[in-house]
This record gives sequence, structure tokens and C-alpha cells, in this order.
Amino acid sequence: MKQEDGSSWFGRPVGALQPLDRDAAEDIRADLAEAAEEGEAPRLAGLMSGGAPLAAFLAAAGNLSPFLRDAVRRRPVILERLFETPLDDRLAELLAEIAALAGKAHGEGELMEALRRAKGEAHALMALGSLGGIHDTQTTVRLLSSLADACIGAAVDFLLSEACEAGKLSLPDPARPAEGSGWIVLGMGKLGAAELNFSSDIDLIVFFDPEAAAIKDPFEAGDLFVRLTRRLVRILNERTAHGYVFRTDLRLRPDPGSTPLAIPVEAALHYYESRGQNWERAAMIKARALAGDIAAGNAFLKELRPYVWRKYMDFAAIADVHSIKRQIHAHKGHGDVAVRGHNVKLGRGGIREIEFFVQTQQLIAGGRFEELRGRETVAMLAKLAERGWITDEARDALSAQYWFLRDVEHALQMVADEQTHVLPEDDEGLERIARMLRFASVDAFADAFKTSLQLVEGHYAALFETAPQLSSGVGNLVFTGDVDDPDTMRTLAEMGFERPSDIARIIRTWHFGRYRATQSAEARERLTELTPALLQAFGQTDRADEALLRFDEFLKGLPAGIQLFSLLQTNPKLLRLIANIMGSAPRLAATITRRAHVFDGLLDPGLMSELPNKAYLSARLEAFLGAATLHEEVLDRLRIFADEQKFLIGIRLLTGAIDATRAGKAFSDLADLTIGAALEAVIEEFSRRHGRVAGGRVCIVGMGKLGSRELTAGSDVDLILLYDHDADVEQSDGEKGLDPALYFARLTQRLIAAVSAPTAEGTLYELDLRLRPSGNKGPVATHIEAFRKYQRDQAWTWEHMALTRARAVAGDTSLLAEVEADIAQILALPSDSSKIVKDACEMRNLIEEEKPPRDEWDVKLVPGGLIDLEFIAQVATLTGALEGDERTTSTVAALARLSSDFCDAQTRDELVEAHDLFFGLTQLLRVCLTGPFEPEDVPEGLSDLLLRATDLPEMAVLRAHVIETSKRGRAHFDKLLRHDVRV
Repeated sequence: MKQEDGSSWFGRPVGALQPLDRDAAEDIRADLAEAAEEGEAPRLAGLMSGGAPLAAFLAAAGNLSPFLRDAVRRRPVILERLFETPLDDRLAELLAEIAALAGKAHGEGELMEALRRAKGEAHALMALGSLGGIHDTQTTVRLLSSLADACIGAAVDFLLSEACEAGKLSLPDPARPAEGSGWIVLGMGKLGAAELNFSSDIDLIVFFDPEAAAIKDPFEAGDLFVRLTRRLVRILNERTAHGYVFRTDLRLRPDPGSTPLAIPVEAALHYYESRGQNWERAAMIKARALAGDIAAGNAFLKELRPYVWRKYMDFAAIADVHSIKRQIHAHKGHGDVAVRGHNVKLGRGGIREIEFFVQTQQLIAGGRFEELRGRETVAMLAKLAERGWITDEARDALSAQYWFLRDVEHALQMVADEQTHVLPEDDEGLERIARMLRFASVDAFADAFKTSLQLVEGHYAALFETAPQLSSGVGNLVFTGDVDDPDTMRTLAEMGFERPSDIARIIRTWHFGRYRATQSAEARERLTELTPALLQAFGQTDRADEALLRFDEFLKGLPAGIQLFSLLQTNPKLLRLIANIMGSAPRLAATITRRAHVFDGLLDPGLMSELPNKAYLSARLEAFLGAATLHEEVLDRLRIFADEQKFLIGIRLLTGAIDATRAGKAFSDLADLTIGAALEAVIEEFSRRHGRVAGGRVCIVGMGKLGSRELTAGSDVDLILLYDHDADVEQSDGEKGLDPALYFARLTQRLIAAVSAPTAEGTLYELDLRLRPSGNKGPVATHIEAFRKYQRDQAWTWEHMALTRARAVAGDTSLLAEVEADIAQILALPSDSSKIVKDACEMRNLIEEEKPPRDEWDVKLVPGGLIDLEFIAQVATLTGALEGDERTTSTVAALARLSSDFCDAQTRDELVEAHDLFFGLTQLLRVCLTGPFEPEDVPEGLSDLLLRATDLPEMAVLRAHVIETSKRGRAHFDKLLRHDVRV
């Protein structure tokens, strides 16, 4: 029999694909051949054993996409079927099979398994079609959306039929259970627009009509449909041995913190018409009735049209659009953009900017032009160009870049079927993405990617430029004399200032030359020209008066102003960034006010495009220290450098150039380097009088957030100082010799003073040494042997938990390596799992009693918050419940590696997601605020930042998400630790 080459699979030749590692690809070819043989897929086994181009493609695809490789290994029949039924036909069959499941499945468990198997096969085939160039991106998103529609529809029909059999409903036609059922399931976002991405969550809103024909008792309908909706989410969302169908999100429903999962139609209409927000109008553009009672869903959306599509651009509608624009301004960056670590969806020039570009234009014009009310992004770009709302150039550029960026997004998600939008930071990860997209090199991909982002950002910025200068007749701005001009007062009030008279007085102070920065006539002239744009920028912040007052404090400290005023005149993005800092980030504003020189760092053209990693910071530290040799000069330069770099890391986080995880690493790398440099300086100075101890070696061990590389802008630094020396040495060899224990204790005290003592240049870090052996009762410096003995024989459980985050960060290279090895050995010692769990729970109870959370936003202390997550990671580390042998100090890395014996995959994913949410919020709040977060008094600029980081539409939804996530986190903590249950 002639060996088959798979030429019938796609109807045309598959595109060539270069593997990441040719040897690994060959191993995958052999593995797939063996799996096919064992899985009774003889034709696939023959194909993979031969030399057909398709076999080489499958090996390369498996090398680039571990998800695809594992899917085929587990079920070779997925590809075996393609010999009989080509790819597109098989996908159509699968959708039909899914639709039929509602009537065939015997029980919920059987339905869940069948849905997961069908979805797994469809996903693998769609990945194959995309990687092989068989399906373009438009086809892929449509297929993924059709798959989601089919799965949701099958689950809904199954639940309705079951409810009918139980006598809860009286369906008009049991053969078509959804019709007349009154259960409305709307798809939102990318699902609603039929633009789903490869590993997307699905956003649903669920309503019901109590007057529908199927409903027996309208008063019981609410409870019934809430129960059905909860089961629908479980059917789709829950991870089982066969995986999951789709992660399902219901947070876009009206007021999600206080409303049930399914809402009566009349209540929903009343909400939207009386309390609906501008973001909800934008979200409803993409809403689509996709399951349940489609006719009722369409009727609901028709009722909602006047709310979404306003016929006239009245003042309220204009205010809505400006509100959306203000949220966008909050994260517009400046300068170049990085490729490594860039968020394809939410980052500058990303997918979200194109979507918002389209939706804002639709909100403005869709009320009058019905053809502008479509859901699909690219189709609406074409319609907007037809109507003259955007140029043909904008249509063509944004359409092309939308599909290119969606392609990048799919490649990222096809690697491991993870919902990620962030490009890798490592060379191998970028190489993988470049090859999946068929680029010749990483550089070629990086060039194309940067060009795409710049094109998008250019059109986006042009659309959302601020209003014309005030000189064009918007209003007066007169600040001469001592008397307030009435027209100027009105103009300032219209711009957003609450105390126009006070603002006018401040500006007169500038113009009268009372500050050093405004003493020269040229500086005052430049500032006068800049004032209208400056007032507009500050007026757009939520607290314009406060923001301008902070800027005034900044000006007071400037030695000169001409350069700054000229720069802000020619760089409106920088002016908006300054306004954003002053309006939403008091901590950063205080840094600028206290140290005007940090502003210079914003002028670095590479600021946003270079990751602030250890190599980057080390090179800049070396240059900054320069030829400084005097002890105090070195320490002062370290303080200045750390202050400036903390500020610039914060700016990168504020503008979205880096995410919270990258910021945590950057803050930690900065601490490693500067404390390490301070240690060197202290050792050098201390040895001048006390000499050195023979064989003396010193090592700083970072603990807590420094050890786990999760420092924030305001973190104290936990550390331990360890030392070693020759066994027979009695004292140091200096002019005033000291015995070794006293020598290293005094050296440590000098280090504490150098790092923590307040000086004219501030402090480097607040240090905390309480995690050393025996805590405050023990010596400040610990001999390495005493440390080993204590940790092995005397340490409490909580000290070993703390040790899971320990990382040797600075000091003698050989001692650093020894300490890392010692810590790994100590953590690997046999342990009593039940005692560790019991002790951890007792300690958590004690913390809860002594330090209760302030409110639900106190995400560190709240039940289910960061402390719970850290305890879970630490207990799992100590009890050997992490997958892989490599030690990690990172909390989120440990959570991501929780073994299947410790918890199921869904729990693990939810713990990681909770940590991402809480850590992301913590980073932003610490960068922006100097005190606690006050939810009732949050600057709008800050709320915009929090919403951008979490990709949620308003603070009420974010609050509900925080509460829901913390409750789920506490449930997992209780399940995993309080009862020592293993699932």
C-alpha cells in the first residue's frame, strides 16, 4: 500500500515552518510516530516515519507549540481523522457534533467530558490551520468564536432540557429548548464581535424574561436562572481531567458586586437607562445574543439601542466620549517602545488602542448612521472611512496592523494554550514567536512589531489629540495685574479648576518672576506661551487644582526654567505625562518636587524601550558612581541614583512600558546593586582603621520581597548578613584590631547606618534584620556555620517559610554560591508536612488577629490576599509539592508550579491569577501613593491606571473582582492548608 503523505488534509500544500531546535524537532517526529502507533493511528505513524513535507511541518509545529505537541501525543486520532476528512470539513463536523451533545449527553458529567474532548480537538486543528498558513487570522478568529458559540449553546440547551424534565420549565418546543425559554445569554467583547483569540476568556452577560412562555412561576424565575447560570459557568469553566472548555467571566453585567448572575430584563433596562456608564455603552456595541432565547436577546438589544446609540450629540454624550478619552490619555506613553515584555493587547500601540479608536468613533456617529453600529473592528474601520470619519490611510494602516497584532497574540497563546498577551523577554522565547510567524529572524520580527506599534499609536494619538489651544477663541486667559479677570475665572472653571482665583494667583507668581526658574525674561516669555497648553493638560486630570499645586512646588525647586519650558512646548506627550504624575501619583510627584534632577531621566530617548534589568541598571550605576572615591560621596551618589531609578521604574509602570512583575524585578535588582555597592564602600572604609579578618568573606541574603524579587516603590528591605573567616584567626589586622565576631557586627552596624540613616540626600532603604537567626535577640551578623546549625536544628517553621524566599544578593562571590547551596539543602531536608501546615495556619490566624485588614482593598492582609498566597507557596515549597527541581524564591513562580498532588490545575491557575491581580494593584498603589488607598477619595487618574492594568471598565467592577478573587483565594487556602486536604 502506498504510504500517504497527508496531501488531502488541507487541500493545498502547507507552508514551511522552521523549528526552534532541529534535534528536538526530530525527537518530536519520532515521539509522534510512536504515539500514533500506540494510539492506533497507523497512517499518521507512517506519515511521521517518512520524509513527507507535512511530517517535517508537524515536527516543527510541535517544537514551537508544546500545546499542539501534547494534544497530538495524547490523542493521535485527531490527526488520523484528517486522512478521511480534510481539516475544514472536520471542523464543521465537530461544530455539528457539539451542537448535538445537548440531546445525547446522559448527565452533566458526560456533557462536560464530551465538550472538553471536542473543544480540545478543535483547538488543536485550529492551531494547525493557523501555523500551516491554511487559515488567515480572520478565519481563525471566526472559527474560534463559532466553537465558543457551539459549546455555550450546547450547555444552555442541555440545562434547559433538564429543567423542563424536572418540571421547572414548560418549554414551548422541547426539541428546540432555547426557543421561548426566556433565558438570554449575550456574548460580549471579542466573543460578541466573533473575534475571539486563541486562549481567550469569554465574557457573558445573562438576563431572563420572567414573562416568557416557558416560565411557570415568574416569582421563582430569578432563583431558577441564577442556578442554571451558575451551572453553565461550571460546565464551561471547571478544570477536570479532560481540561476546561472556556474560562467564563460574568463581571460585565450591571453592578456586578451586588447583582445576581442572571438579571431580569426589566431591571437591566432600568439600570442601563438610569445608571449606565459610558464604558457600558461602548461594551454594548459588541453585545450579541448567542445562546438561549435568541429572539428575546435580540429584542432586548433592540430596546437598548437608544441608550447605546444616541441620535444627537448632546452635552451628556460628548462628556461620555471625553471621559473615555481621558482614560486613554492616562496611559499614553512617550518615546520608543520595547519589544521584549510588551503587552500586545494593552500596551502602547496595541490591539486595545485600535478597538477603542473604532468604538469611540462609533459612539459619536452611530446614533445617526446605522451602518456604523457593527461589532467587527476591521469592518467598522471600512465603514468609518466610507462615511469620511477617518481617512483611507487610517483605515488601511489600522486594519493591517489589527490583523498583524492578532496574529502575534495567537502565536503567544498557541505556545502553551495560556491567556497571555505579553511578548517574552528572553531570546529563545522571542525566537519562538518569530518563527511561528515565519519571520527570518528575531530582528526582522522586532522591526515589524515596532513599526506596527508606532503606526497604531500615531493614528491613535492623532484621533485623541487635546482640544485646540485656547487662543482660538475658547476663552480668556489673562493674568496681568492683581485683580482676577472675570472671563479668565470662567475659562479656568470650564477647564476643570475648582478654585480659579487661587490658580490665577499661582500663575501670577510665575509671571512675576518670584522663582529662580522664572527670573529671566526669556523664561517668563516661554512660560507665558506654554501656559494655555499647560492649563489644559492639568485641567484634564481629575483633581486639577491639586495637580497644579504640585507642579508649582516643582517649579519652586528648579534652578532654571528655560530648558524645561522649551521642552514641554515642543513635547506635548511629556507635558501630559507630567500632568498625569502630578494628578494621580503623589509619591512620584513628591520625588520630582524634592529632586528636580530626576526629571532629566525622562529625557532619555531609550527610557521606554530598554528594560530596566540588572545589566541595564548596573551599567548606569557604574557610570553614575564614576571616579567617586570618598566614602560619603559614594554613599550620597548611591542615594541619588536609587531615588532617580525608583522614579524612572515607577514612570515605566505608570505609562504601561513595563508590567508589575517586571517592576518588582527592577526594584529588586536596583536594591541588589545599590546595597551591594554600599557594602563594598563600607568594607573599604571600615578596613582603613580596623583592617581585615584573614579569610574574611561577607554575604548579604535578601529575604521577604527582596528575596522573591517582588519589591515595590515603598518597600522596606529585609536582609541577613552572613560572614566567614579562617578558623584560627583571633582578630583583624588593622590599626585597631577587633575579634571576628565584633568586627563583623560593627561592620554590619556601619552598613545599616550607611543604608538607612537619613541624610541631606535622603535614605537609600529602610533595612529590617529581624529575620536573622534568633531575630532581634541574635547578633546582627551571623557566622555561616552558626546560620547552618540554627536553620537545621533550631529554626521554627515560620523561619523556614521565610527561608523559601531567601536569595544571596551581594558580597563575596564564593560565599554567595555556598549560601545558595546551603539554603537549597536546608529546604530539601525531610519535613513533617502536617506540622508545617498546622504551624502555618496558626501563624496566619495570629496575623489576622493582630493585623486585620483595613478594608477589601488591603490586598496584602485581606483573607485570601497576598499573605494567604505566600503561605500556600511557602508550605508547598517546604513539603516538596512543587514540580521541577530548580529552586525558586518567587511566590508566583511557586504557585505556577504547584504539583497535581497538592492541588488541581484550576486551583493552581486561580491562585496565579489572584497573585497577578493583587501584586499588580500593590505595585501601582505603592508607586502612586504615599499613604493607604482611600477608595472613596481616589484621583481619577489613578483609577484609570488601575483599570488599565486590570483591563476592567470601572472601579465598581474592579472592587467586585477584588472581593470575588479574595474570597476564592481564602477558599483555596482553607481547602489546601486549614484542613490539610489534598485534591
